[in-house]
Amino acid sequence: MTDTLRSVEHAVADTIDRIDDGSRKLKRSIGVVGGTLLTLSCVTPASTLFVVVPDLFGTLGTATALTIAIGSLICIAVAFCYSELGTLIPSAGGEYAMVSTMAGRLAGWLVFVLSLLVVMIVPPVIAIGTADYLAPLVHLNASMTGAGVMILATLAGLLDLRANAWITGIFLVLEVIAAGVVAVLGFAHSHRGAGSLVSMQVAGEHGHTDAVTAMLVVSGLAIALFVTQGFSTAVYLSEELENPRRNVARTVLATLAISTVIILVPVVAITMGADSLQQLTSGDLGGMVTAWSNSAVGTFVSLCVALAIINAGIVMVIQNSRVLFASARDKAWPEPVNNVFAKLGRFGSPWVSTLAVGVPGAILCFVNLDTLYGVTGVSVTGMYLLVAVAALLSRRGAHRHAKAWRMPLWPALPILLIVVLGYVLTQQETGYLLWTGGIVLVATLYWALYLRPRRDTRWLVSIPEDMRE
Repeated sequence: MTDTLRSVEHAVADTIDRIDDGSRKLKRSIGVVGGTLLTLSCVTPASTLFVVVPDLFGTLGTATALTIAIGSLICIAVAFCYSELGTLIPSAGGEYAMVSTMAGRLAGWLVFVLSLLVVMIVPPVIAIGTADYLAPLVHLNASMTGAGVMILATLAGLLDLRANAWITGIFLVLEVIAAGVVAVLGFAHSHRGAGSLVSMQVAGEHGHTDAVTAMLVVSGLAIALFVTQGFSTAVYLSEELENPRRNVARTVLATLAISTVIILVPVVAITMGADSLQQLTSGDLGGMVTAWSNSAVGTFVSLCVALAIINAGIVMVIQNSRVLFASARDKAWPEPVNNVFAKLGRFGSPWVSTLAVGVPGAILCFVNLDTLYGVTGVSVTGMYLLVAVAALLSRRGAHRHAKAWRMPLWPALPILLIVVLGYVLTQQETGYLLWTGGIVLVATLYWALYLRPRRDTRWLVSIPEDMRE
């Protein structure tokens, strides 16, 4: 974790210096391996496997693995877009810097709002799952436990927690071991063949078997995209990656590949190894592990996941507070708000931004989990859609001849991605679309009434000087 926090601390310190003196830049000191490990520490793929995927089993049953596989294929095209844009615009601003440069400042602002929604919701979504995996030791209320994890993560952010780099490595290894144990046990206790992965069945009420329709799979793709979403975090490191023209793409694609394997292989094993369709639909992964082995193994896996979730919450709150801090750097708010979000505490952390991320996260733990999933799925899909639009525009004018990693099959891939993601959005529940759309509408009004009239002094998205050629 030290590497993660140290890079964040450098970002904060150098950003402040750059505000006062534009000559300072972030230090390029991270290679592909370091960037991939840092990104995986935020993605926490096994935590997603054990917290988010069980709800997919409840909705999609045996079609869960197929839905995640389709989502992963879509994410390859998304990763290509991120890779090209990330090498053209290697900014710590991530999506909003890339989209602002290519598709205009309004589009960039909307991407920022959608990404802010995601970073505000994902930590509590993961944190709520802690209680389930502490159950072998103590029974706790899920919402209260999730709020406790968020408060702990916020305090860690306020204190600017320092730990050795090997701690993050240990938590990551524990996650992978837990996922590996589940995969091995699932395959060793297979009750159905590979054909079950496309049988499209889910347990209904009163023990009946219901068919999973193609439309239900399409609707589930929004959450499936969320399952592997964290690979995009790599672009936030682009100002600190060595040779970003090459290494941004490598880091994005490597993280996506590793995350997909860690998540998809156990999902296949669980689908084949569940004793019954009812057990699969219940999504009780801890119970399945115990049934396949013994209570000691089940407890070990559960505790590995609980520790990983707590660690992920701490890392995500610390990093997400820096996203809000960066928005103050780029003058997204009225000056008093920018000054408040940019305030550093006695430990060197942006304490107001940390509270602004962590406290609402604790409150969100008491919101209906399905609503959190739905809004996050719509936000991720919309964000990817705008990134695809920016990728379609990435070879105009001076950008056509700029040195950058170039995706294959351009412009076919961005166009196909825009069509697919647009269709996925139309298949989401109306309530989730209204919630997300309402937030986007308010953001658009804020742009029209405040940011646009002050375009010379507000929402000033910067690009590192060494990447302007």
